[in-house]
Amino acid sequence: MFQKIASHEQVVFCNDSATGLQAIIAIHNTTLGPALGGTRMYPYASVDDALDDVLRLSEGMTYKCAAADIDFGGGKAVIIGDPNKDKSAAMFRAFGQFVDSLNGRFYTGTDMGTTMDDFVQASKETNFINGIPEAFGGSGDSSIPTAQGVIYGLKATNKFIFGSDSLAGRTYAIQGLGKVGYKVTEQLLHAGAKVIVTDIHEDVMVSIQETAEALGGSITTVKSNEIYQVDADVFVPCAMGSVLNDQSIAQLQVKAVVGSANNQLHDNSHAKALHDKGILYAPDYIVNAGGLIQVADELYGPNKERVLLKTKAIYQSLLEIYEQANLDVITTLEAANRKCQKRLEQQRSRNNFFTRTRSPKWEIKE
Repeated sequence: MFQKIASHEQVVFCNDSATGLQAIIAIHNTTLGPALGGTRMYPYASVDDALDDVLRLSEGMTYKCAAADIDFGGGKAVIIGDPNKDKSAAMFRAFGQFVDSLNGRFYTGTDMGTTMDDFVQASKETNFINGIPEAFGGSGDSSIPTAQGVIYGLKATNKFIFGSDSLAGRTYAIQGLGKVGYKVTEQLLHAGAKVIVTDIHEDVMVSIQETAEALGGSITTVKSNEIYQVDADVFVPCAMGSVLNDQSIAQLQVKAVVGSANNQLHDNSHAKALHDKGILYAPDYIVNAGGLIQVADELYGPNKERVLLKTKAIYQSLLEIYEQANLDVITTLEAANRKCQKRLEQQRSRNNFFTRTRSPKWEIKE
């Protein structure tokens, strides 16, 4: 276990027998500031599976914060349990107490399987919560800027590949119609794009078809295992991670991958596999940064205009990564990681704006 967590600053196991809470908080790095990352609830098969997920997710947040140019570090939390059966208000108040015990080293909010209302409960026990409803002083639904960031990512990718950032007339294969995927699909339909979608929930598939009919848009639904094989311009993963692996990449018939799912690559070698196949990969932590930008901005005082302005920067950031990767003859993932490493190097000797404290020395592994 200690070998697993060797690259992390702190890992906290949280257990509360009264509420059934079993959670893990992982703080990967605080070079840029206190750790920031959502809390995921999922029925993991084992504690080891939960630990593997939170370690990977928290490391990804370090990259994401650096790439988004915000003064926070990487962290994440997972709660072991079925969000449809096991959660309760008391459980999230207990979780809030564990977050509070870290004295501001970790800020958290919603992620897969958790809601803003869950963190209204957690915020009764700690001030280190973000992404709560506007009625409670928060910035509201973070999936809105996340989806907008994906749209900017798609526009930048179209610009790089086709010479125009127009979304119209292109075909997008969207995997997952959750909080973000559904909004991305709606925007693409509005823009006159062709959309192929899949989701594990049949009612959501019916709903998006009705939306498409109302908009007069073109949409096709397929089974989950068929989405990798469809003829499309861009694959848009908006569900679980590790979907880009040996099996799926072999099936892909697209020119690019641009989506909101975290940790899309099963491992970093799959970035090269995509590159070798001639598929342009938009590093996920660049594309899906809109929600992070909002929740980080909330800690300075909610400002929707400022959030949208910062989210728009994803477009130019992604173009620069594509161009740098071409120039250096490296994968887009390597180009993005180098950009993050450069920012961390620059910030090591500076005072963090949010905490006014100096951050420890640390280095990203490529």
